[in-house]
Amino acid sequence: MAGGCCGDSCAAPALGVQRRMLGVVLTVNVAMFLIEAGAGWGAQSVALQADALDFFGDSLNYATALYVLSKPLSWRAGAALVKGLAMLAFGLFVLGSSVHNAVLGASPEAPVMGVIGLLALCANLGCALLLFRFRGGDANLRAVWLCSRNDAIGNLAVLAAAGGVAVTGAHWPDLFVGLVIASLAAWAGQSVLRQAWQELAGHQAAAAE
Repeated sequence: MAGGCCGDSCAAPALGVQRRMLGVVLTVNVAMFLIEAGAGWGAQSVALQADALDFFGDSLNYATALYVLSKPLSWRAGAALVKGLAMLAFGLFVLGSSVHNAVLGASPEAPVMGVIGLLALCANLGCALLLFRFRGGDANLRAVWLCSRNDAIGNLAVLAAAGGVAVTGAHWPDLFVGLVIASLAAWAGQSVLRQAWQELAGHQAAAAE
């Protein structure tokens, strides 16, 4: 009796650990979305708003992973459809905010960008460490770990934008980073939508046969 359990006897405890871990990182990402979105709006920083969009997308990813953790695979397409719509809508909002700030030409508050960007970096690194044990798990769990790890790059870009704004006094570093992050998020949203729609169509076709 190697390991003291076999088959499904260890599945429930493992599932419970995964749920708790996903619940923690979901809470962190929702909190950071609210903090960064508010700070970005108040500081007139497109980069912070775009990075908040990243936390928003991650929150949807973690919520989806948590929701479908013990459900059939057919549920994933419907959840992904909602996620894609939300990501695309928020991405377009940030892009619109970029145009608005470009026209006004107002420089964002670099100190706020730096502090919130550093907080976001710490949050993503903390989530990545929490999820490190699942990096070799199934595709769903591995994806959420990679998500937190890769998001740290976006946080570094926000910090670079804050430095650029502080040095130049111009709003272009903030706009550039914000446009890049928001464009990638909007593109990811429409990609998720397209794939989810194809999966739903395939599932309905299979059910009709």
